[in-house]
Amino acid sequence: MYTMGTELCPYNGDDGVAAAAAVDEMEDDCLSDSEMVASVREALKASTMGELDDSYWQLSSVFDPTKTDLGPDEEALLVAFLRGLAGSISVIDVEHHKPLINSVLQMSIWNYGCYAGDALVDFVVLLATDGKYREACLDMLVCNFMPPRKIHHSRWIFRKKEVLDRVHSALHAIADLAPLACVQLLQIILHRMPPMHFPKEMIAIYVESMLRLEKSVIGEYVGTEILMALMDRLVDYDVEIKPEDIPHDDSSKGIFDMELEDVEENRDDFGGFGSQGTRQREFVLKNSVYVQKLDMLMVITFEHLKSCADDGRLVKVFKTLVESFKKTMLKTQKSKFVQFVMFYACSLDPEHCGVTFADLLTDMFLYERDPLSRIISVAYLSSFLSRGMFIPTSLVVGILERLAAWCWNYCQLSEREEHIKVCPIFYSACQAVMYVLCFRMRSMVDVPHHKSQLFGVHLERILQHHLDPLQVCLPSIVEEFLRQAKAAHLFFMSKTFLFDDLLDSELLKSYGDMERLDMFFPFDPYLLKESDRFIRPNYVFWSMVKTTYDNHNIEDEDPDDDGDSEDEIETFNLRNTGSVGGPDLIDDDGVYIDEDRDIDEDDILESSMNKMSITPQTLSSTRELCSGFGSTARMPARIRPSVSPNL
Repeated sequence: MYTMGTELCPYNGDDGVAAAAAVDEMEDDCLSDSEMVASVREALKASTMGELDDSYWQLSSVFDPTKTDLGPDEEALLVAFLRGLAGSISVIDVEHHKPLINSVLQMSIWNYGCYAGDALVDFVVLLATDGKYREACLDMLVCNFMPPRKIHHSRWIFRKKEVLDRVHSALHAIADLAPLACVQLLQIILHRMPPMHFPKEMIAIYVESMLRLEKSVIGEYVGTEILMALMDRLVDYDVEIKPEDIPHDDSSKGIFDMELEDVEENRDDFGGFGSQGTRQREFVLKNSVYVQKLDMLMVITFEHLKSCADDGRLVKVFKTLVESFKKTMLKTQKSKFVQFVMFYACSLDPEHCGVTFADLLTDMFLYERDPLSRIISVAYLSSFLSRGMFIPTSLVVGILERLAAWCWNYCQLSEREEHIKVCPIFYSACQAVMYVLCFRMRSMVDVPHHKSQLFGVHLERILQHHLDPLQVCLPSIVEEFLRQAKAAHLFFMSKTFLFDDLLDSELLKSYGDMERLDMFFPFDPYLLKESDRFIRPNYVFWSMVKTTYDNHNIEDEDPDDDGDSEDEIETFNLRNTGSVGGPDLIDDDGVYIDEDRDIDEDDILESSMNKMSITPQTLSSTRELCSGFGSTARMPARIRPSVSPNL
């Protein structure tokens, strides 16, 4: 028999000890390394000449990928022949020895011990130096990202680090020898990604290896594409989650009702909560296979982003996430969870990633041409500004000023252009502003500077415009917004709003149907159980929101007191008669343009002011304001599949 004259590495387990003992017993009577190489060379040369002697058949029989449970002697023999083959690379013929090489490359490192694993990897690295075999060698190593499916999880989990360390070391060695191999490697990685029906443990270990490469030197060449592929796969799992797997809101209730209901129900089930907000019902989604796999992959992705932040790489990685968001996530109409990758990345670096993402969404709304993209982007924006605990109030106020300015410019445009259509983009923007203020109004009015900014955004004129956004936006959002606006003395409405049958109004139907996009809130509470721990610490639940009416007892008000003095009304009206939107103009599609246009702003202001009543009719109570709606508005706890509007 053959063996090597060099010392072998220690082997884990009883079989490894036996293998080491077998090698020791054989050393005195066996060939040295150089003799083994010479013997293998002769066998290979003879086969090239058509002389298939016993030594070649013995060589071929040793490299049998179907043999997995090798004894100590068999493993020692395999190691010896692998080392002999590695020393004979120069005489390997691509045609004559193709079956032999294919057999070697079909062997799984997971099936062998430390000795054979090292010898196999060493041979593959040397073989990859020849360009004719490089792609096959890379493919063999990528296949070893996952153990053979017949090996039980309880067996391979203990060898995971050992095997994958070998695999990644080999990949880096090949990349060092041939940098262009990274291009081939990327294509193989994408091609070999496990199908969605694979066991989740297999999917997890493969994705972990993908992200390990993204963090490495190889990631400089292939990292962007790896991240994009991962995000695409997350979207694939997300859209496979069926609507019946997700709890739906009761259409008879306002969208603010369910989250507080969940608080009460979960207090009964779990005995109370900490300061991090509500806990969603755990029975939701748990029976869905795709939910479990997506949850697992979200954990892996979040952990990777955290490591990138720790290593100072998050800003670079975030650029790739932004591209993936624009290319895939934003266009996925049934995305429910994958968008929280953006949320978590922003929470790790609010100063850069958070601001960048908010500005991106704002610019997409203001300057994109595609109506659907604009509606979706403003839905993302409003949900992001409302739910991100890490977003500073100053940023929120600045973005609301931009949105309100666009809304006011659109109102003016509708007065100048008789042919302009009632635009769902306008109503989406109005609802976005009100939705954010439901969460953020108190934090703004408590700071004088932010309060003055809020008073200067023409909200009353926008909401009382003949386009009548209060009759189109979701009643529960309108109700909660008006209740807080009244308590904050934000403005004084000049008419009573009726909310009965608002969802069935003709104007509402012209905007969309019961599944329209204004019912899409991308960052509604996160329902994936395992990965929730990454989102919760930086997430604003409705139960955590301090509203403007929290310390305002309406029941104690004087029923004869309208609540506002003439001085207050005059002061408010003066605050709202400033400039009318700034230098930016919008075209017939409601998109900002930079061209100068000959418009008399005094005439526009006069026309708009004539439409306003200077005598406020202040309602005596919030219940009267919301008389047609009954219950107090609350915040959504459930995520709906996003559905495009009927544009």
